[in-house]
Amino acid sequence: MKRLLTVSLCLLALTLSGFAQTKKSPMKKSAAGPVPDKAYMQKIWDGWSTLDPANVAKYYASGPHAFFDIAPLKYASWDEYQTGVKNVLAGYKSAKCTVNDDAAIHPHGDLVWGTATVRYEMTTKAGKVEMGNFRWTVIWENQDGKWLTVHEHVSEPVQ
Repeated sequence: MKRLLTVSLCLLALTLSGFAQTKKSPMKKSAAGPVPDKAYMQKIWDGWSTLDPANVAKYYASGPHAFFDIAPLKYASWDEYQTGVKNVLAGYKSAKCTVNDDAAIHPHGDLVWGTATVRYEMTTKAGKVEMGNFRWTVIWENQDGKWLTVHEHVSEPVQ
């Protein structure tokens, strides 16, 4: 009888622990608008096309976040990114960036990650026209009802 009671208690404990492990924590309810889409991606790149980081600041989260760009290699926050990229963009007088049709969006609760290639045409202050495609990976987080970029990686294929 003791043995049967012991085995029954062990089975009950295992069953309950199995339920505890598979139970998912509830997702944080948020009042964010629709998840980012290709149009949202294009708004970000339209902002970058102005060559003024202040025009895209509303799309980026403040605080410590990693942003990888073409030059230099890495920024550790939006403030650092905004300051550093001004120097890079200062050599240009115009830019046009277009999110290509390969844009992909992957929602996951309060995070959304996206990928795309972005066609660019940029004219230097010396008049040289540069054209090509960037690779773009971005992670947005719902913060206070807004989808903000918390990680970004922009790179260009080696020519």
